[in-house]
Amino acid sequence: QVQLVESGGGLVQPGGSLRLSCAASGSISSINAMAWYRQAPGNQRELVAAITSGGSTNYADSVKGRFTISRDNAKNTVYLQMNSLRPEDTAVYTCAVSSSGLTKTRFYDYWGQGTQVTVSS
Repeated sequence: QVQLVESGGGLVQPGGSLRLSCAASGSISSINAMAWYRQAPGNQRELVAAITSGGSTNYADSVKGRFTISRDNAKNTVYLQMNSLRPEDTAVYTCAVSSSGLTKTRFYDYWGQGTQVTVSS
C-alpha cells in the first residue's frame, strides 16, 4: 500500500511562487512515474506535469516556462515549483504515482488527498 502526502499549498498573490511537495511512503517501486494533476471548480481534472524515474518530464502547455517538476528518488518525493502564478492556476493540486511507470492517466494507481492552491489579490 502506498500513501501520498502533499504539502505547500496556500494563498498567494498573482506573480508569486509556491513549491508543492509530495512524499510517497509504503511499498513503492523505484520504477514509477510521478505527476501533479489539478482540478478547478467546474473544470475537468488535467495533468499539470509528470516525471519518470529517469527524470524525463512533460508539462501542460499552460504551465510551460512557469512550473518545474522534480523528484528526489531517495526520498520518494516529487516537487512542483510554481512561479509567475496566475488566478487561472487556482485549483486543487493532487499528486499521483504510476507504479508501472506508464504515464497515461489511466495508469496512475495512487493518489494523494489534494492541496488547495489559490492565486488571488
